[in-house]
Amino acid sequence: MNILLVGSGGREHALAWKIAASPLVKRLVAAPGNPGMAAQCELRGVAATDVDGLVALAREIAADLVVIGPESAVAAGLGDALQLAGIPCFGPTAGAGQLESSKAFTKAFADRYGLPTSAYVVCESEDAAKAALDGFSAPYVIKADGLAAGKGVTIAQDRGEAEAAIHDAFGGRFGAAGARVVIEEFLEGEIGSLFALCDGEASMLFGWAQDHKRAFDGEQGPNTGGMGTYSPAPVFTPELVEQVRERLVEPAFAGIAADGSPYRGVLFVELMATKAGPKLVEFNVRFGDPECQVLMLRLESDLVPYLVACAKGTLKDMPPPAWRDEQAVCVVLAAKGYPDTPKAGGEIRGLDADLGEDVVVFHAGTKLDADGTLRAAGGRVLNVCARGATLEAAREKAYAAIAKIDFQDGFCRTDIGWRALAR
Repeated sequence: MNILLVGSGGREHALAWKIAASPLVKRLVAAPGNPGMAAQCELRGVAATDVDGLVALAREIAADLVVIGPESAVAAGLGDALQLAGIPCFGPTAGAGQLESSKAFTKAFADRYGLPTSAYVVCESEDAAKAALDGFSAPYVIKADGLAAGKGVTIAQDRGEAEAAIHDAFGGRFGAAGARVVIEEFLEGEIGSLFALCDGEASMLFGWAQDHKRAFDGEQGPNTGGMGTYSPAPVFTPELVEQVRERLVEPAFAGIAADGSPYRGVLFVELMATKAGPKLVEFNVRFGDPECQVLMLRLESDLVPYLVACAKGTLKDMPPPAWRDEQAVCVVLAAKGYPDTPKAGGEIRGLDADLGEDVVVFHAGTKLDADGTLRAAGGRVLNVCARGATLEAAREKAYAAIAKIDFQDGFCRTDIGWRALAR
């Protein structure tokens, strides 16, 4: 098979690593890719939102399958264009992608189809949003409506912080994504990330993990796109998994199909396990980042047949995926200043060292100078991942590897997995 993988982050590097290991793959091309992905595939400089360019590239390489990594490509309509071109695609249409591209759409969708979620209000102006705070109590959850690279959410501890977050959103901090704001009830419980595949009709659960959103240890600092994750996560008891499937996954797939946009790809359900059962925090219409990284380390099955089955409508014929009986951890090395103003250009050394058994480093935001020097080129720069018989063992391997990497302008959390270890 010839496969085109769209995207350039840590999630896409993890997908490239797993796809390249499949005996079914003859040629793997990534667009635009990143320096780390060059070890697994050819790189072509076509942006993830260049729909026409990507369709042309898929035709050029005679792609049997296109795998969409980032949400930006979904929102740009890449899935729609590939469908029109008759090219099999793992990834939803822009219509189905509204489950992520608009939080207001998702809240209304949840109301329409009975998905349990938090109370909320959608606000079209700064004054209306500030007034709406009267209906909520601290801590306040303020969300930019559109795509904001995982950074459009503020958990405000008091009224002043909430009003400042509203002002920032309407003031242009998130561009068009902040033209509307959703204010939500704060949910008490434990956060979790569950993934499910769908081919437009049939669906299948595809793993779970737990992310760490705050920038600093002890759940301090601003929200980020994710500073690390681990899988499996103890919060996902068999009872909770079944509740999520019945109350969130299946109704979501049925509802979006009823709306005229059958879902083909992976749905990421971010949920809060509350005393009243699981409640939807938000949907993402792609693999999580950095959740994908730990899922790929634990996935025993060949990933490619599942991607093809979603694209071609044969998921019902696939067995449940097989998983390694091991724990996996991902620690994000970010550039200092992330998520607000990450320092760019810092040199990275040491990736060619022996980082230890069962350690894999995925590039998330890097670039290569003409002389071969590797530098930071994003907020989240490297994903240092490891497997182990226990969570403690996997963590030790990941942090030991980080100690061997020379990235002076970087930082990471040192407490990834703390919830599980505290049980």
